[in-house]
Amino acid sequence: MPIYEYQCTDCGVFEETAPMSAFADPCDCPACGQTAPRVMFSVPHISGMASATRRAHETNERSADSPKRSAHGPGCGCCGGGKKVSNKTLYRPDGSKSFPTKRPWMISH
Repeated sequence: MPIYEYQCTDCGVFEETAPMSAFADPCDCPACGQTAPRVMFSVPHISGMASATRRAHETNERSADSPKRSAHGPGCGCCGGGKKVSNKTLYRPDGSKSFPTKRPWMISH
């Protein structure tokens, strides 16, 4: 359960744990019993969390129906899928052609 802060008009600020469903409800002061409203004097204790816990909270806060966004467009070269097929024909400066990946002893008919 989270820790909430309340301010009593007579005794000052005090902290109490309460379920999240009762976050807006006032609480009785432990010293005098007077009803005190909830206040927010301190920020959530996020900087003291372990980085793995912080990442888990970030993941849980993201909407499940939001699509994952990519910085790359469709068919970009760095992600694969759009690989260019290499030409297997080697052209020499004199204009002749050779096929280095083919078997030279095979003659096509």
